[in-house]
Amino acid sequence: MIRVLVVDDHPIVRGGIVGLLGAASGIEVVGEAGDGAEAVTLAALLRPDLVLMDLRMPLLDGAQATALILADDPSCKVLILTTYENDDNILGAIEAGASGYLLKAAPQEEIIEGVLSVAGGQTVLAPSIAARLVQRVRADAAIQGRPTQRLSARELEVLRLVGTGLSNPQIAAGLFIGEATVKTHLAHVFEKLEVSDRTRAVTRAMELGLL
Repeated sequence: MIRVLVVDDHPIVRGGIVGLLGAASGIEVVGEAGDGAEAVTLAALLRPDLVLMDLRMPLLDGAQATALILADDPSCKVLILTTYENDDNILGAIEAGASGYLLKAAPQEEIIEGVLSVAGGQTVLAPSIAARLVQRVRADAAIQGRPTQRLSARELEVLRLVGTGLSNPQIAAGLFIGEATVKTHLAHVFEKLEVSDRTRAVTRAMELGLL
């Protein structure tokens, strides 16, 4: 059972999300918060597996709350669910440590699947968000003249599959290699890109124009 904390400053919207998740198999809503500060407090108290986080809220915004929650409990996952999709919002949330970014306009089944995927260690980005992120970070990389890191063809292949949200076992099955080999490739990717997690590896590769 995935224990979820729902954070949104609009009571009606929050109630709808709670109802949606509460009816889904394998998900338990353990708490609700109406602002970022309350989210940080409840996350420390309830220790949820995942926080479903809005972005623009009183006291602390979603990105600030995400950073504080993950600093206190790195094992927790944060999935952003918001109406906002401008570049600064997207990058701010990802840089704060969020493992996914979905829009409230997404179909209900996509939101539920996003919760399950992020809780399972995968990265989830709405298609429109992924496209905007690619455009933004590639433009930034071109402006700043960042050097391209050398990844092998197999490492890039594994990283591309990580970016689609596949888990290590799924990647191993798709490429007909062992799961240990997938982990080895990812370890090399992390080292070369100077990152420490899957989400940042994907976003860093986008920044460098590798994906």
